[in-house]
Amino acid sequence: MSNFAAILDYHASRAPEKVVLRQGDRTLTNAHLLERVNALAAGLRDLGVGRGDIVGLLLYNHLEFLEATFAVNRLGAAFLPMNYRLAPDEWRYILEHAGAVALLTEPEFQGSIDPVLPDGVRHRLLLGADQAPDGWLDYTALVEANRGRQVPCEPVGPDDLQRLMYTSGTTSRPKGVCITHGNLTWKNLGHIVEFGLTADDTTLVCGPLYHVGGFDLPGVGTLHAGGSLTVMRKFEAAKAVDIIERERPTNVWLAPSLMNAILQLPDLHDRDTSSIRFIIGGGEKMPEPLIERILKAFPNAWFSDAYGLTETVSGDTFNDRDHTLSKAGSVGRPVVHTEVRIVDPDGNDAPTGQLGEIALRGPKVSAGYWRDPTATSAAFRDGWFFTGDVGRLDEDGYLYVEDRKKDMIVSGGENIATPEVERVLYEHPEVVEAAVVGMAHPRWGEVPQAFVVLKPSSTASAEDLQAFCRERLAKFKVPAAVTFLEELPRTPSGKVLKRQLREAKA
Repeated sequence: MSNFAAILDYHASRAPEKVVLRQGDRTLTNAHLLERVNALAAGLRDLGVGRGDIVGLLLYNHLEFLEATFAVNRLGAAFLPMNYRLAPDEWRYILEHAGAVALLTEPEFQGSIDPVLPDGVRHRLLLGADQAPDGWLDYTALVEANRGRQVPCEPVGPDDLQRLMYTSGTTSRPKGVCITHGNLTWKNLGHIVEFGLTADDTTLVCGPLYHVGGFDLPGVGTLHAGGSLTVMRKFEAAKAVDIIERERPTNVWLAPSLMNAILQLPDLHDRDTSSIRFIIGGGEKMPEPLIERILKAFPNAWFSDAYGLTETVSGDTFNDRDHTLSKAGSVGRPVVHTEVRIVDPDGNDAPTGQLGEIALRGPKVSAGYWRDPTATSAAFRDGWFFTGDVGRLDEDGYLYVEDRKKDMIVSGGENIATPEVERVLYEHPEVVEAAVVGMAHPRWGEVPQAFVVLKPSSTASAEDLQAFCRERLAKFKVPAAVTFLEELPRTPSGKVLKRQLREAKA
């Protein structure tokens, strides 16, 4: 039995009264969580959801998000966590491409997603509404109506799909990463070994659960070890520190923007953060002075800079406690059962210290992209996942990431594929050419900047193009600046020289 949902049965049989999930004043014990998951699974099964189906989740962080993931997996189905910051057209594409048969959302998103739902989404569940609109089922009522029913875990193998996670890649559309029950189990094992997770650990989940950072770093790995999760609906720096003082979690994942927000709190050094024994970072290089500030603010914590991707269920390498400062800038060494190599342009292993493409191999690495054989064959070759990231290994085997995926912008922890923004700009009737690069930003790390060539007679302004994008893209993907050029710089083969554009905007 490889079904991840079976961990609930295990822990409920051994520690039924242990509080395993907490959000504000709400708590769920192992036994109560299992009861609710069984009830939801029974209700979904009655609706016709079963093995191999895909169920979309468009929610802020709720305990019900986690309930739903276990209930869906219990049926042998897979869940599809969706980025709530995307635009409705993007939601529609993801649901349609995934082939989702059901969707769970909340009132804040229901009005926006209802008009764009594909016909294949036959079942619509709404969480937290006073009254579900026509065509929607009330989540709470469904669970209550099925209390006491038992649904045994559907037997699945390690290669069966546990979830689909759509990530902005280097194409104009997001790609669905196939994460299996085996991938998740091996990821959890790697993180349990790396951080010594036990039933005494509590993870503060303040990043979004639709992201591998919130769900997997270490996220449900803590549940696997018998620990518990404290969940924030949405991140707020001051509230996160309040929770740390009051509820005493032992670990947390913080994207750089979240970490920076906490470090800006004026009273941080007067707060009791002593319960935190490790913080997982990652996403951008962390300079030594900033690491020193983190360690001062969290005196008992090991800050572990990390490297990982959605395609590997997060967290492939971690810098160890003994080398937090001596190897500052490194993202450490690979977790157990994961290998990393640096590949030169000829496909050979690069010498120590030399730059090359980062490739990863191991049982936590996805086998490929959903319904996308071309992208799969390009990135997954000879048993290795070629990340497109540039890095080097030092003489001790520590990884240093020197550049991100080609054309990728990381803004506030969110990945933005520049071709995705360029695709929308090209749809504007006055645009001849467009290229997008990252522009440094004091709060978000990076934001998109567009370089655009207009038709000779055009009077379109930067504001016009930004408004056009705002109607079609999530807010964080809209170019923060637009620069007009007579032509884009290109190589002799016609490829846009984005390096020149990055240097020009600097």
